[in-house]
Amino acid sequence: MPKKKIVILPKTKRILTEMGENIKLARLRRKLSTEQVAERANISRPTLSAIEKGSPTVSMGAYLMVLQVLGLEKDLGLLAKDDELGRKLQDAEISTAKRAPKR
Repeated sequence: MPKKKIVILPKTKRILTEMGENIKLARLRRKLSTEQVAERANISRPTLSAIEKGSPTVSMGAYLMVLQVLGLEKDLGLLAKDDELGRKLQDAEISTAKRAPKR
């Protein structure tokens, strides 16, 4: 069975690229080489390079390992934390009683 090709929308690609650039900047601020980070994250240097370019083919686990090496793993927990739209949709479906409760 052939693999399905993942279609990445331009907006999604921009987000991934920006995230990769942010990871690279965090590594450079800490004055860590690609070799050091890759070794500590237990990934290859080409995988780290792909992460820093925002590649959609790299697993979330690899992204998390790099964030952990950089001390930024808690940032991943902030994703979808403030789901304003989801809460509004949930609140819209809350039904109210049609009659007042009996005494």
